[in-house]
Amino acid sequence: MTDEALEAFLHGFETGTLDKSEWTHGAHVAAAAWYLYGSSYDAVLPLIRQRIQNFNLSVGGANTPTTGYHETLTRFWLRIVDALLQERRPASPLEAARLAVATYGAERALHSEYYSGDVVQDSAARLGWRTPDLKPLP
Repeated sequence: MTDEALEAFLHGFETGTLDKSEWTHGAHVAAAAWYLYGSSYDAVLPLIRQRIQNFNLSVGGANTPTTGYHETLTRFWLRIVDALLQERRPASPLEAARLAVATYGAERALHSEYYSGDVVQDSAARLGWRTPDLKPLP
C-alpha cells in the first residue's frame, strides 16, 4: 500500500464514495491508525465516530440501537491501535496504518477476549461506552 492508495481509500471513506465491500476490519484499523498518528485518542474519537456513522448512511445502512455504528467497539479498537502506536512509534501515517493492519487486520474477534457476547450485543454498548467485562484494556 502506498501513501496515495491509503489517501484515496480514506478520501472515499470520508466522502461516502468508498464501496461498502472495502470497509473491512483491516480498513477499520488502518483508518484508526491513520487518524491517530500525530494526534490523540480524545481528538480522534469524535472525528472517527462521525465519519463511520456518515459512511454507514452513505452505503444505505443505518445507525440504530441494533445495527450500524457501535460506540464500545469503536472505542475499543481506537484504544488498542493507540496503544500499539504509542509502543512502536511508527515514522509516518502510512507506517502506522501498515503496522495496525499487520498486527490487528486479521484479529476481528480480539474484542471477545475483553468483552462477553452479552455486552457486545447489548444496545447500550452500541450507543455508549462500556468497560470490558472479561479483562482490562492494555
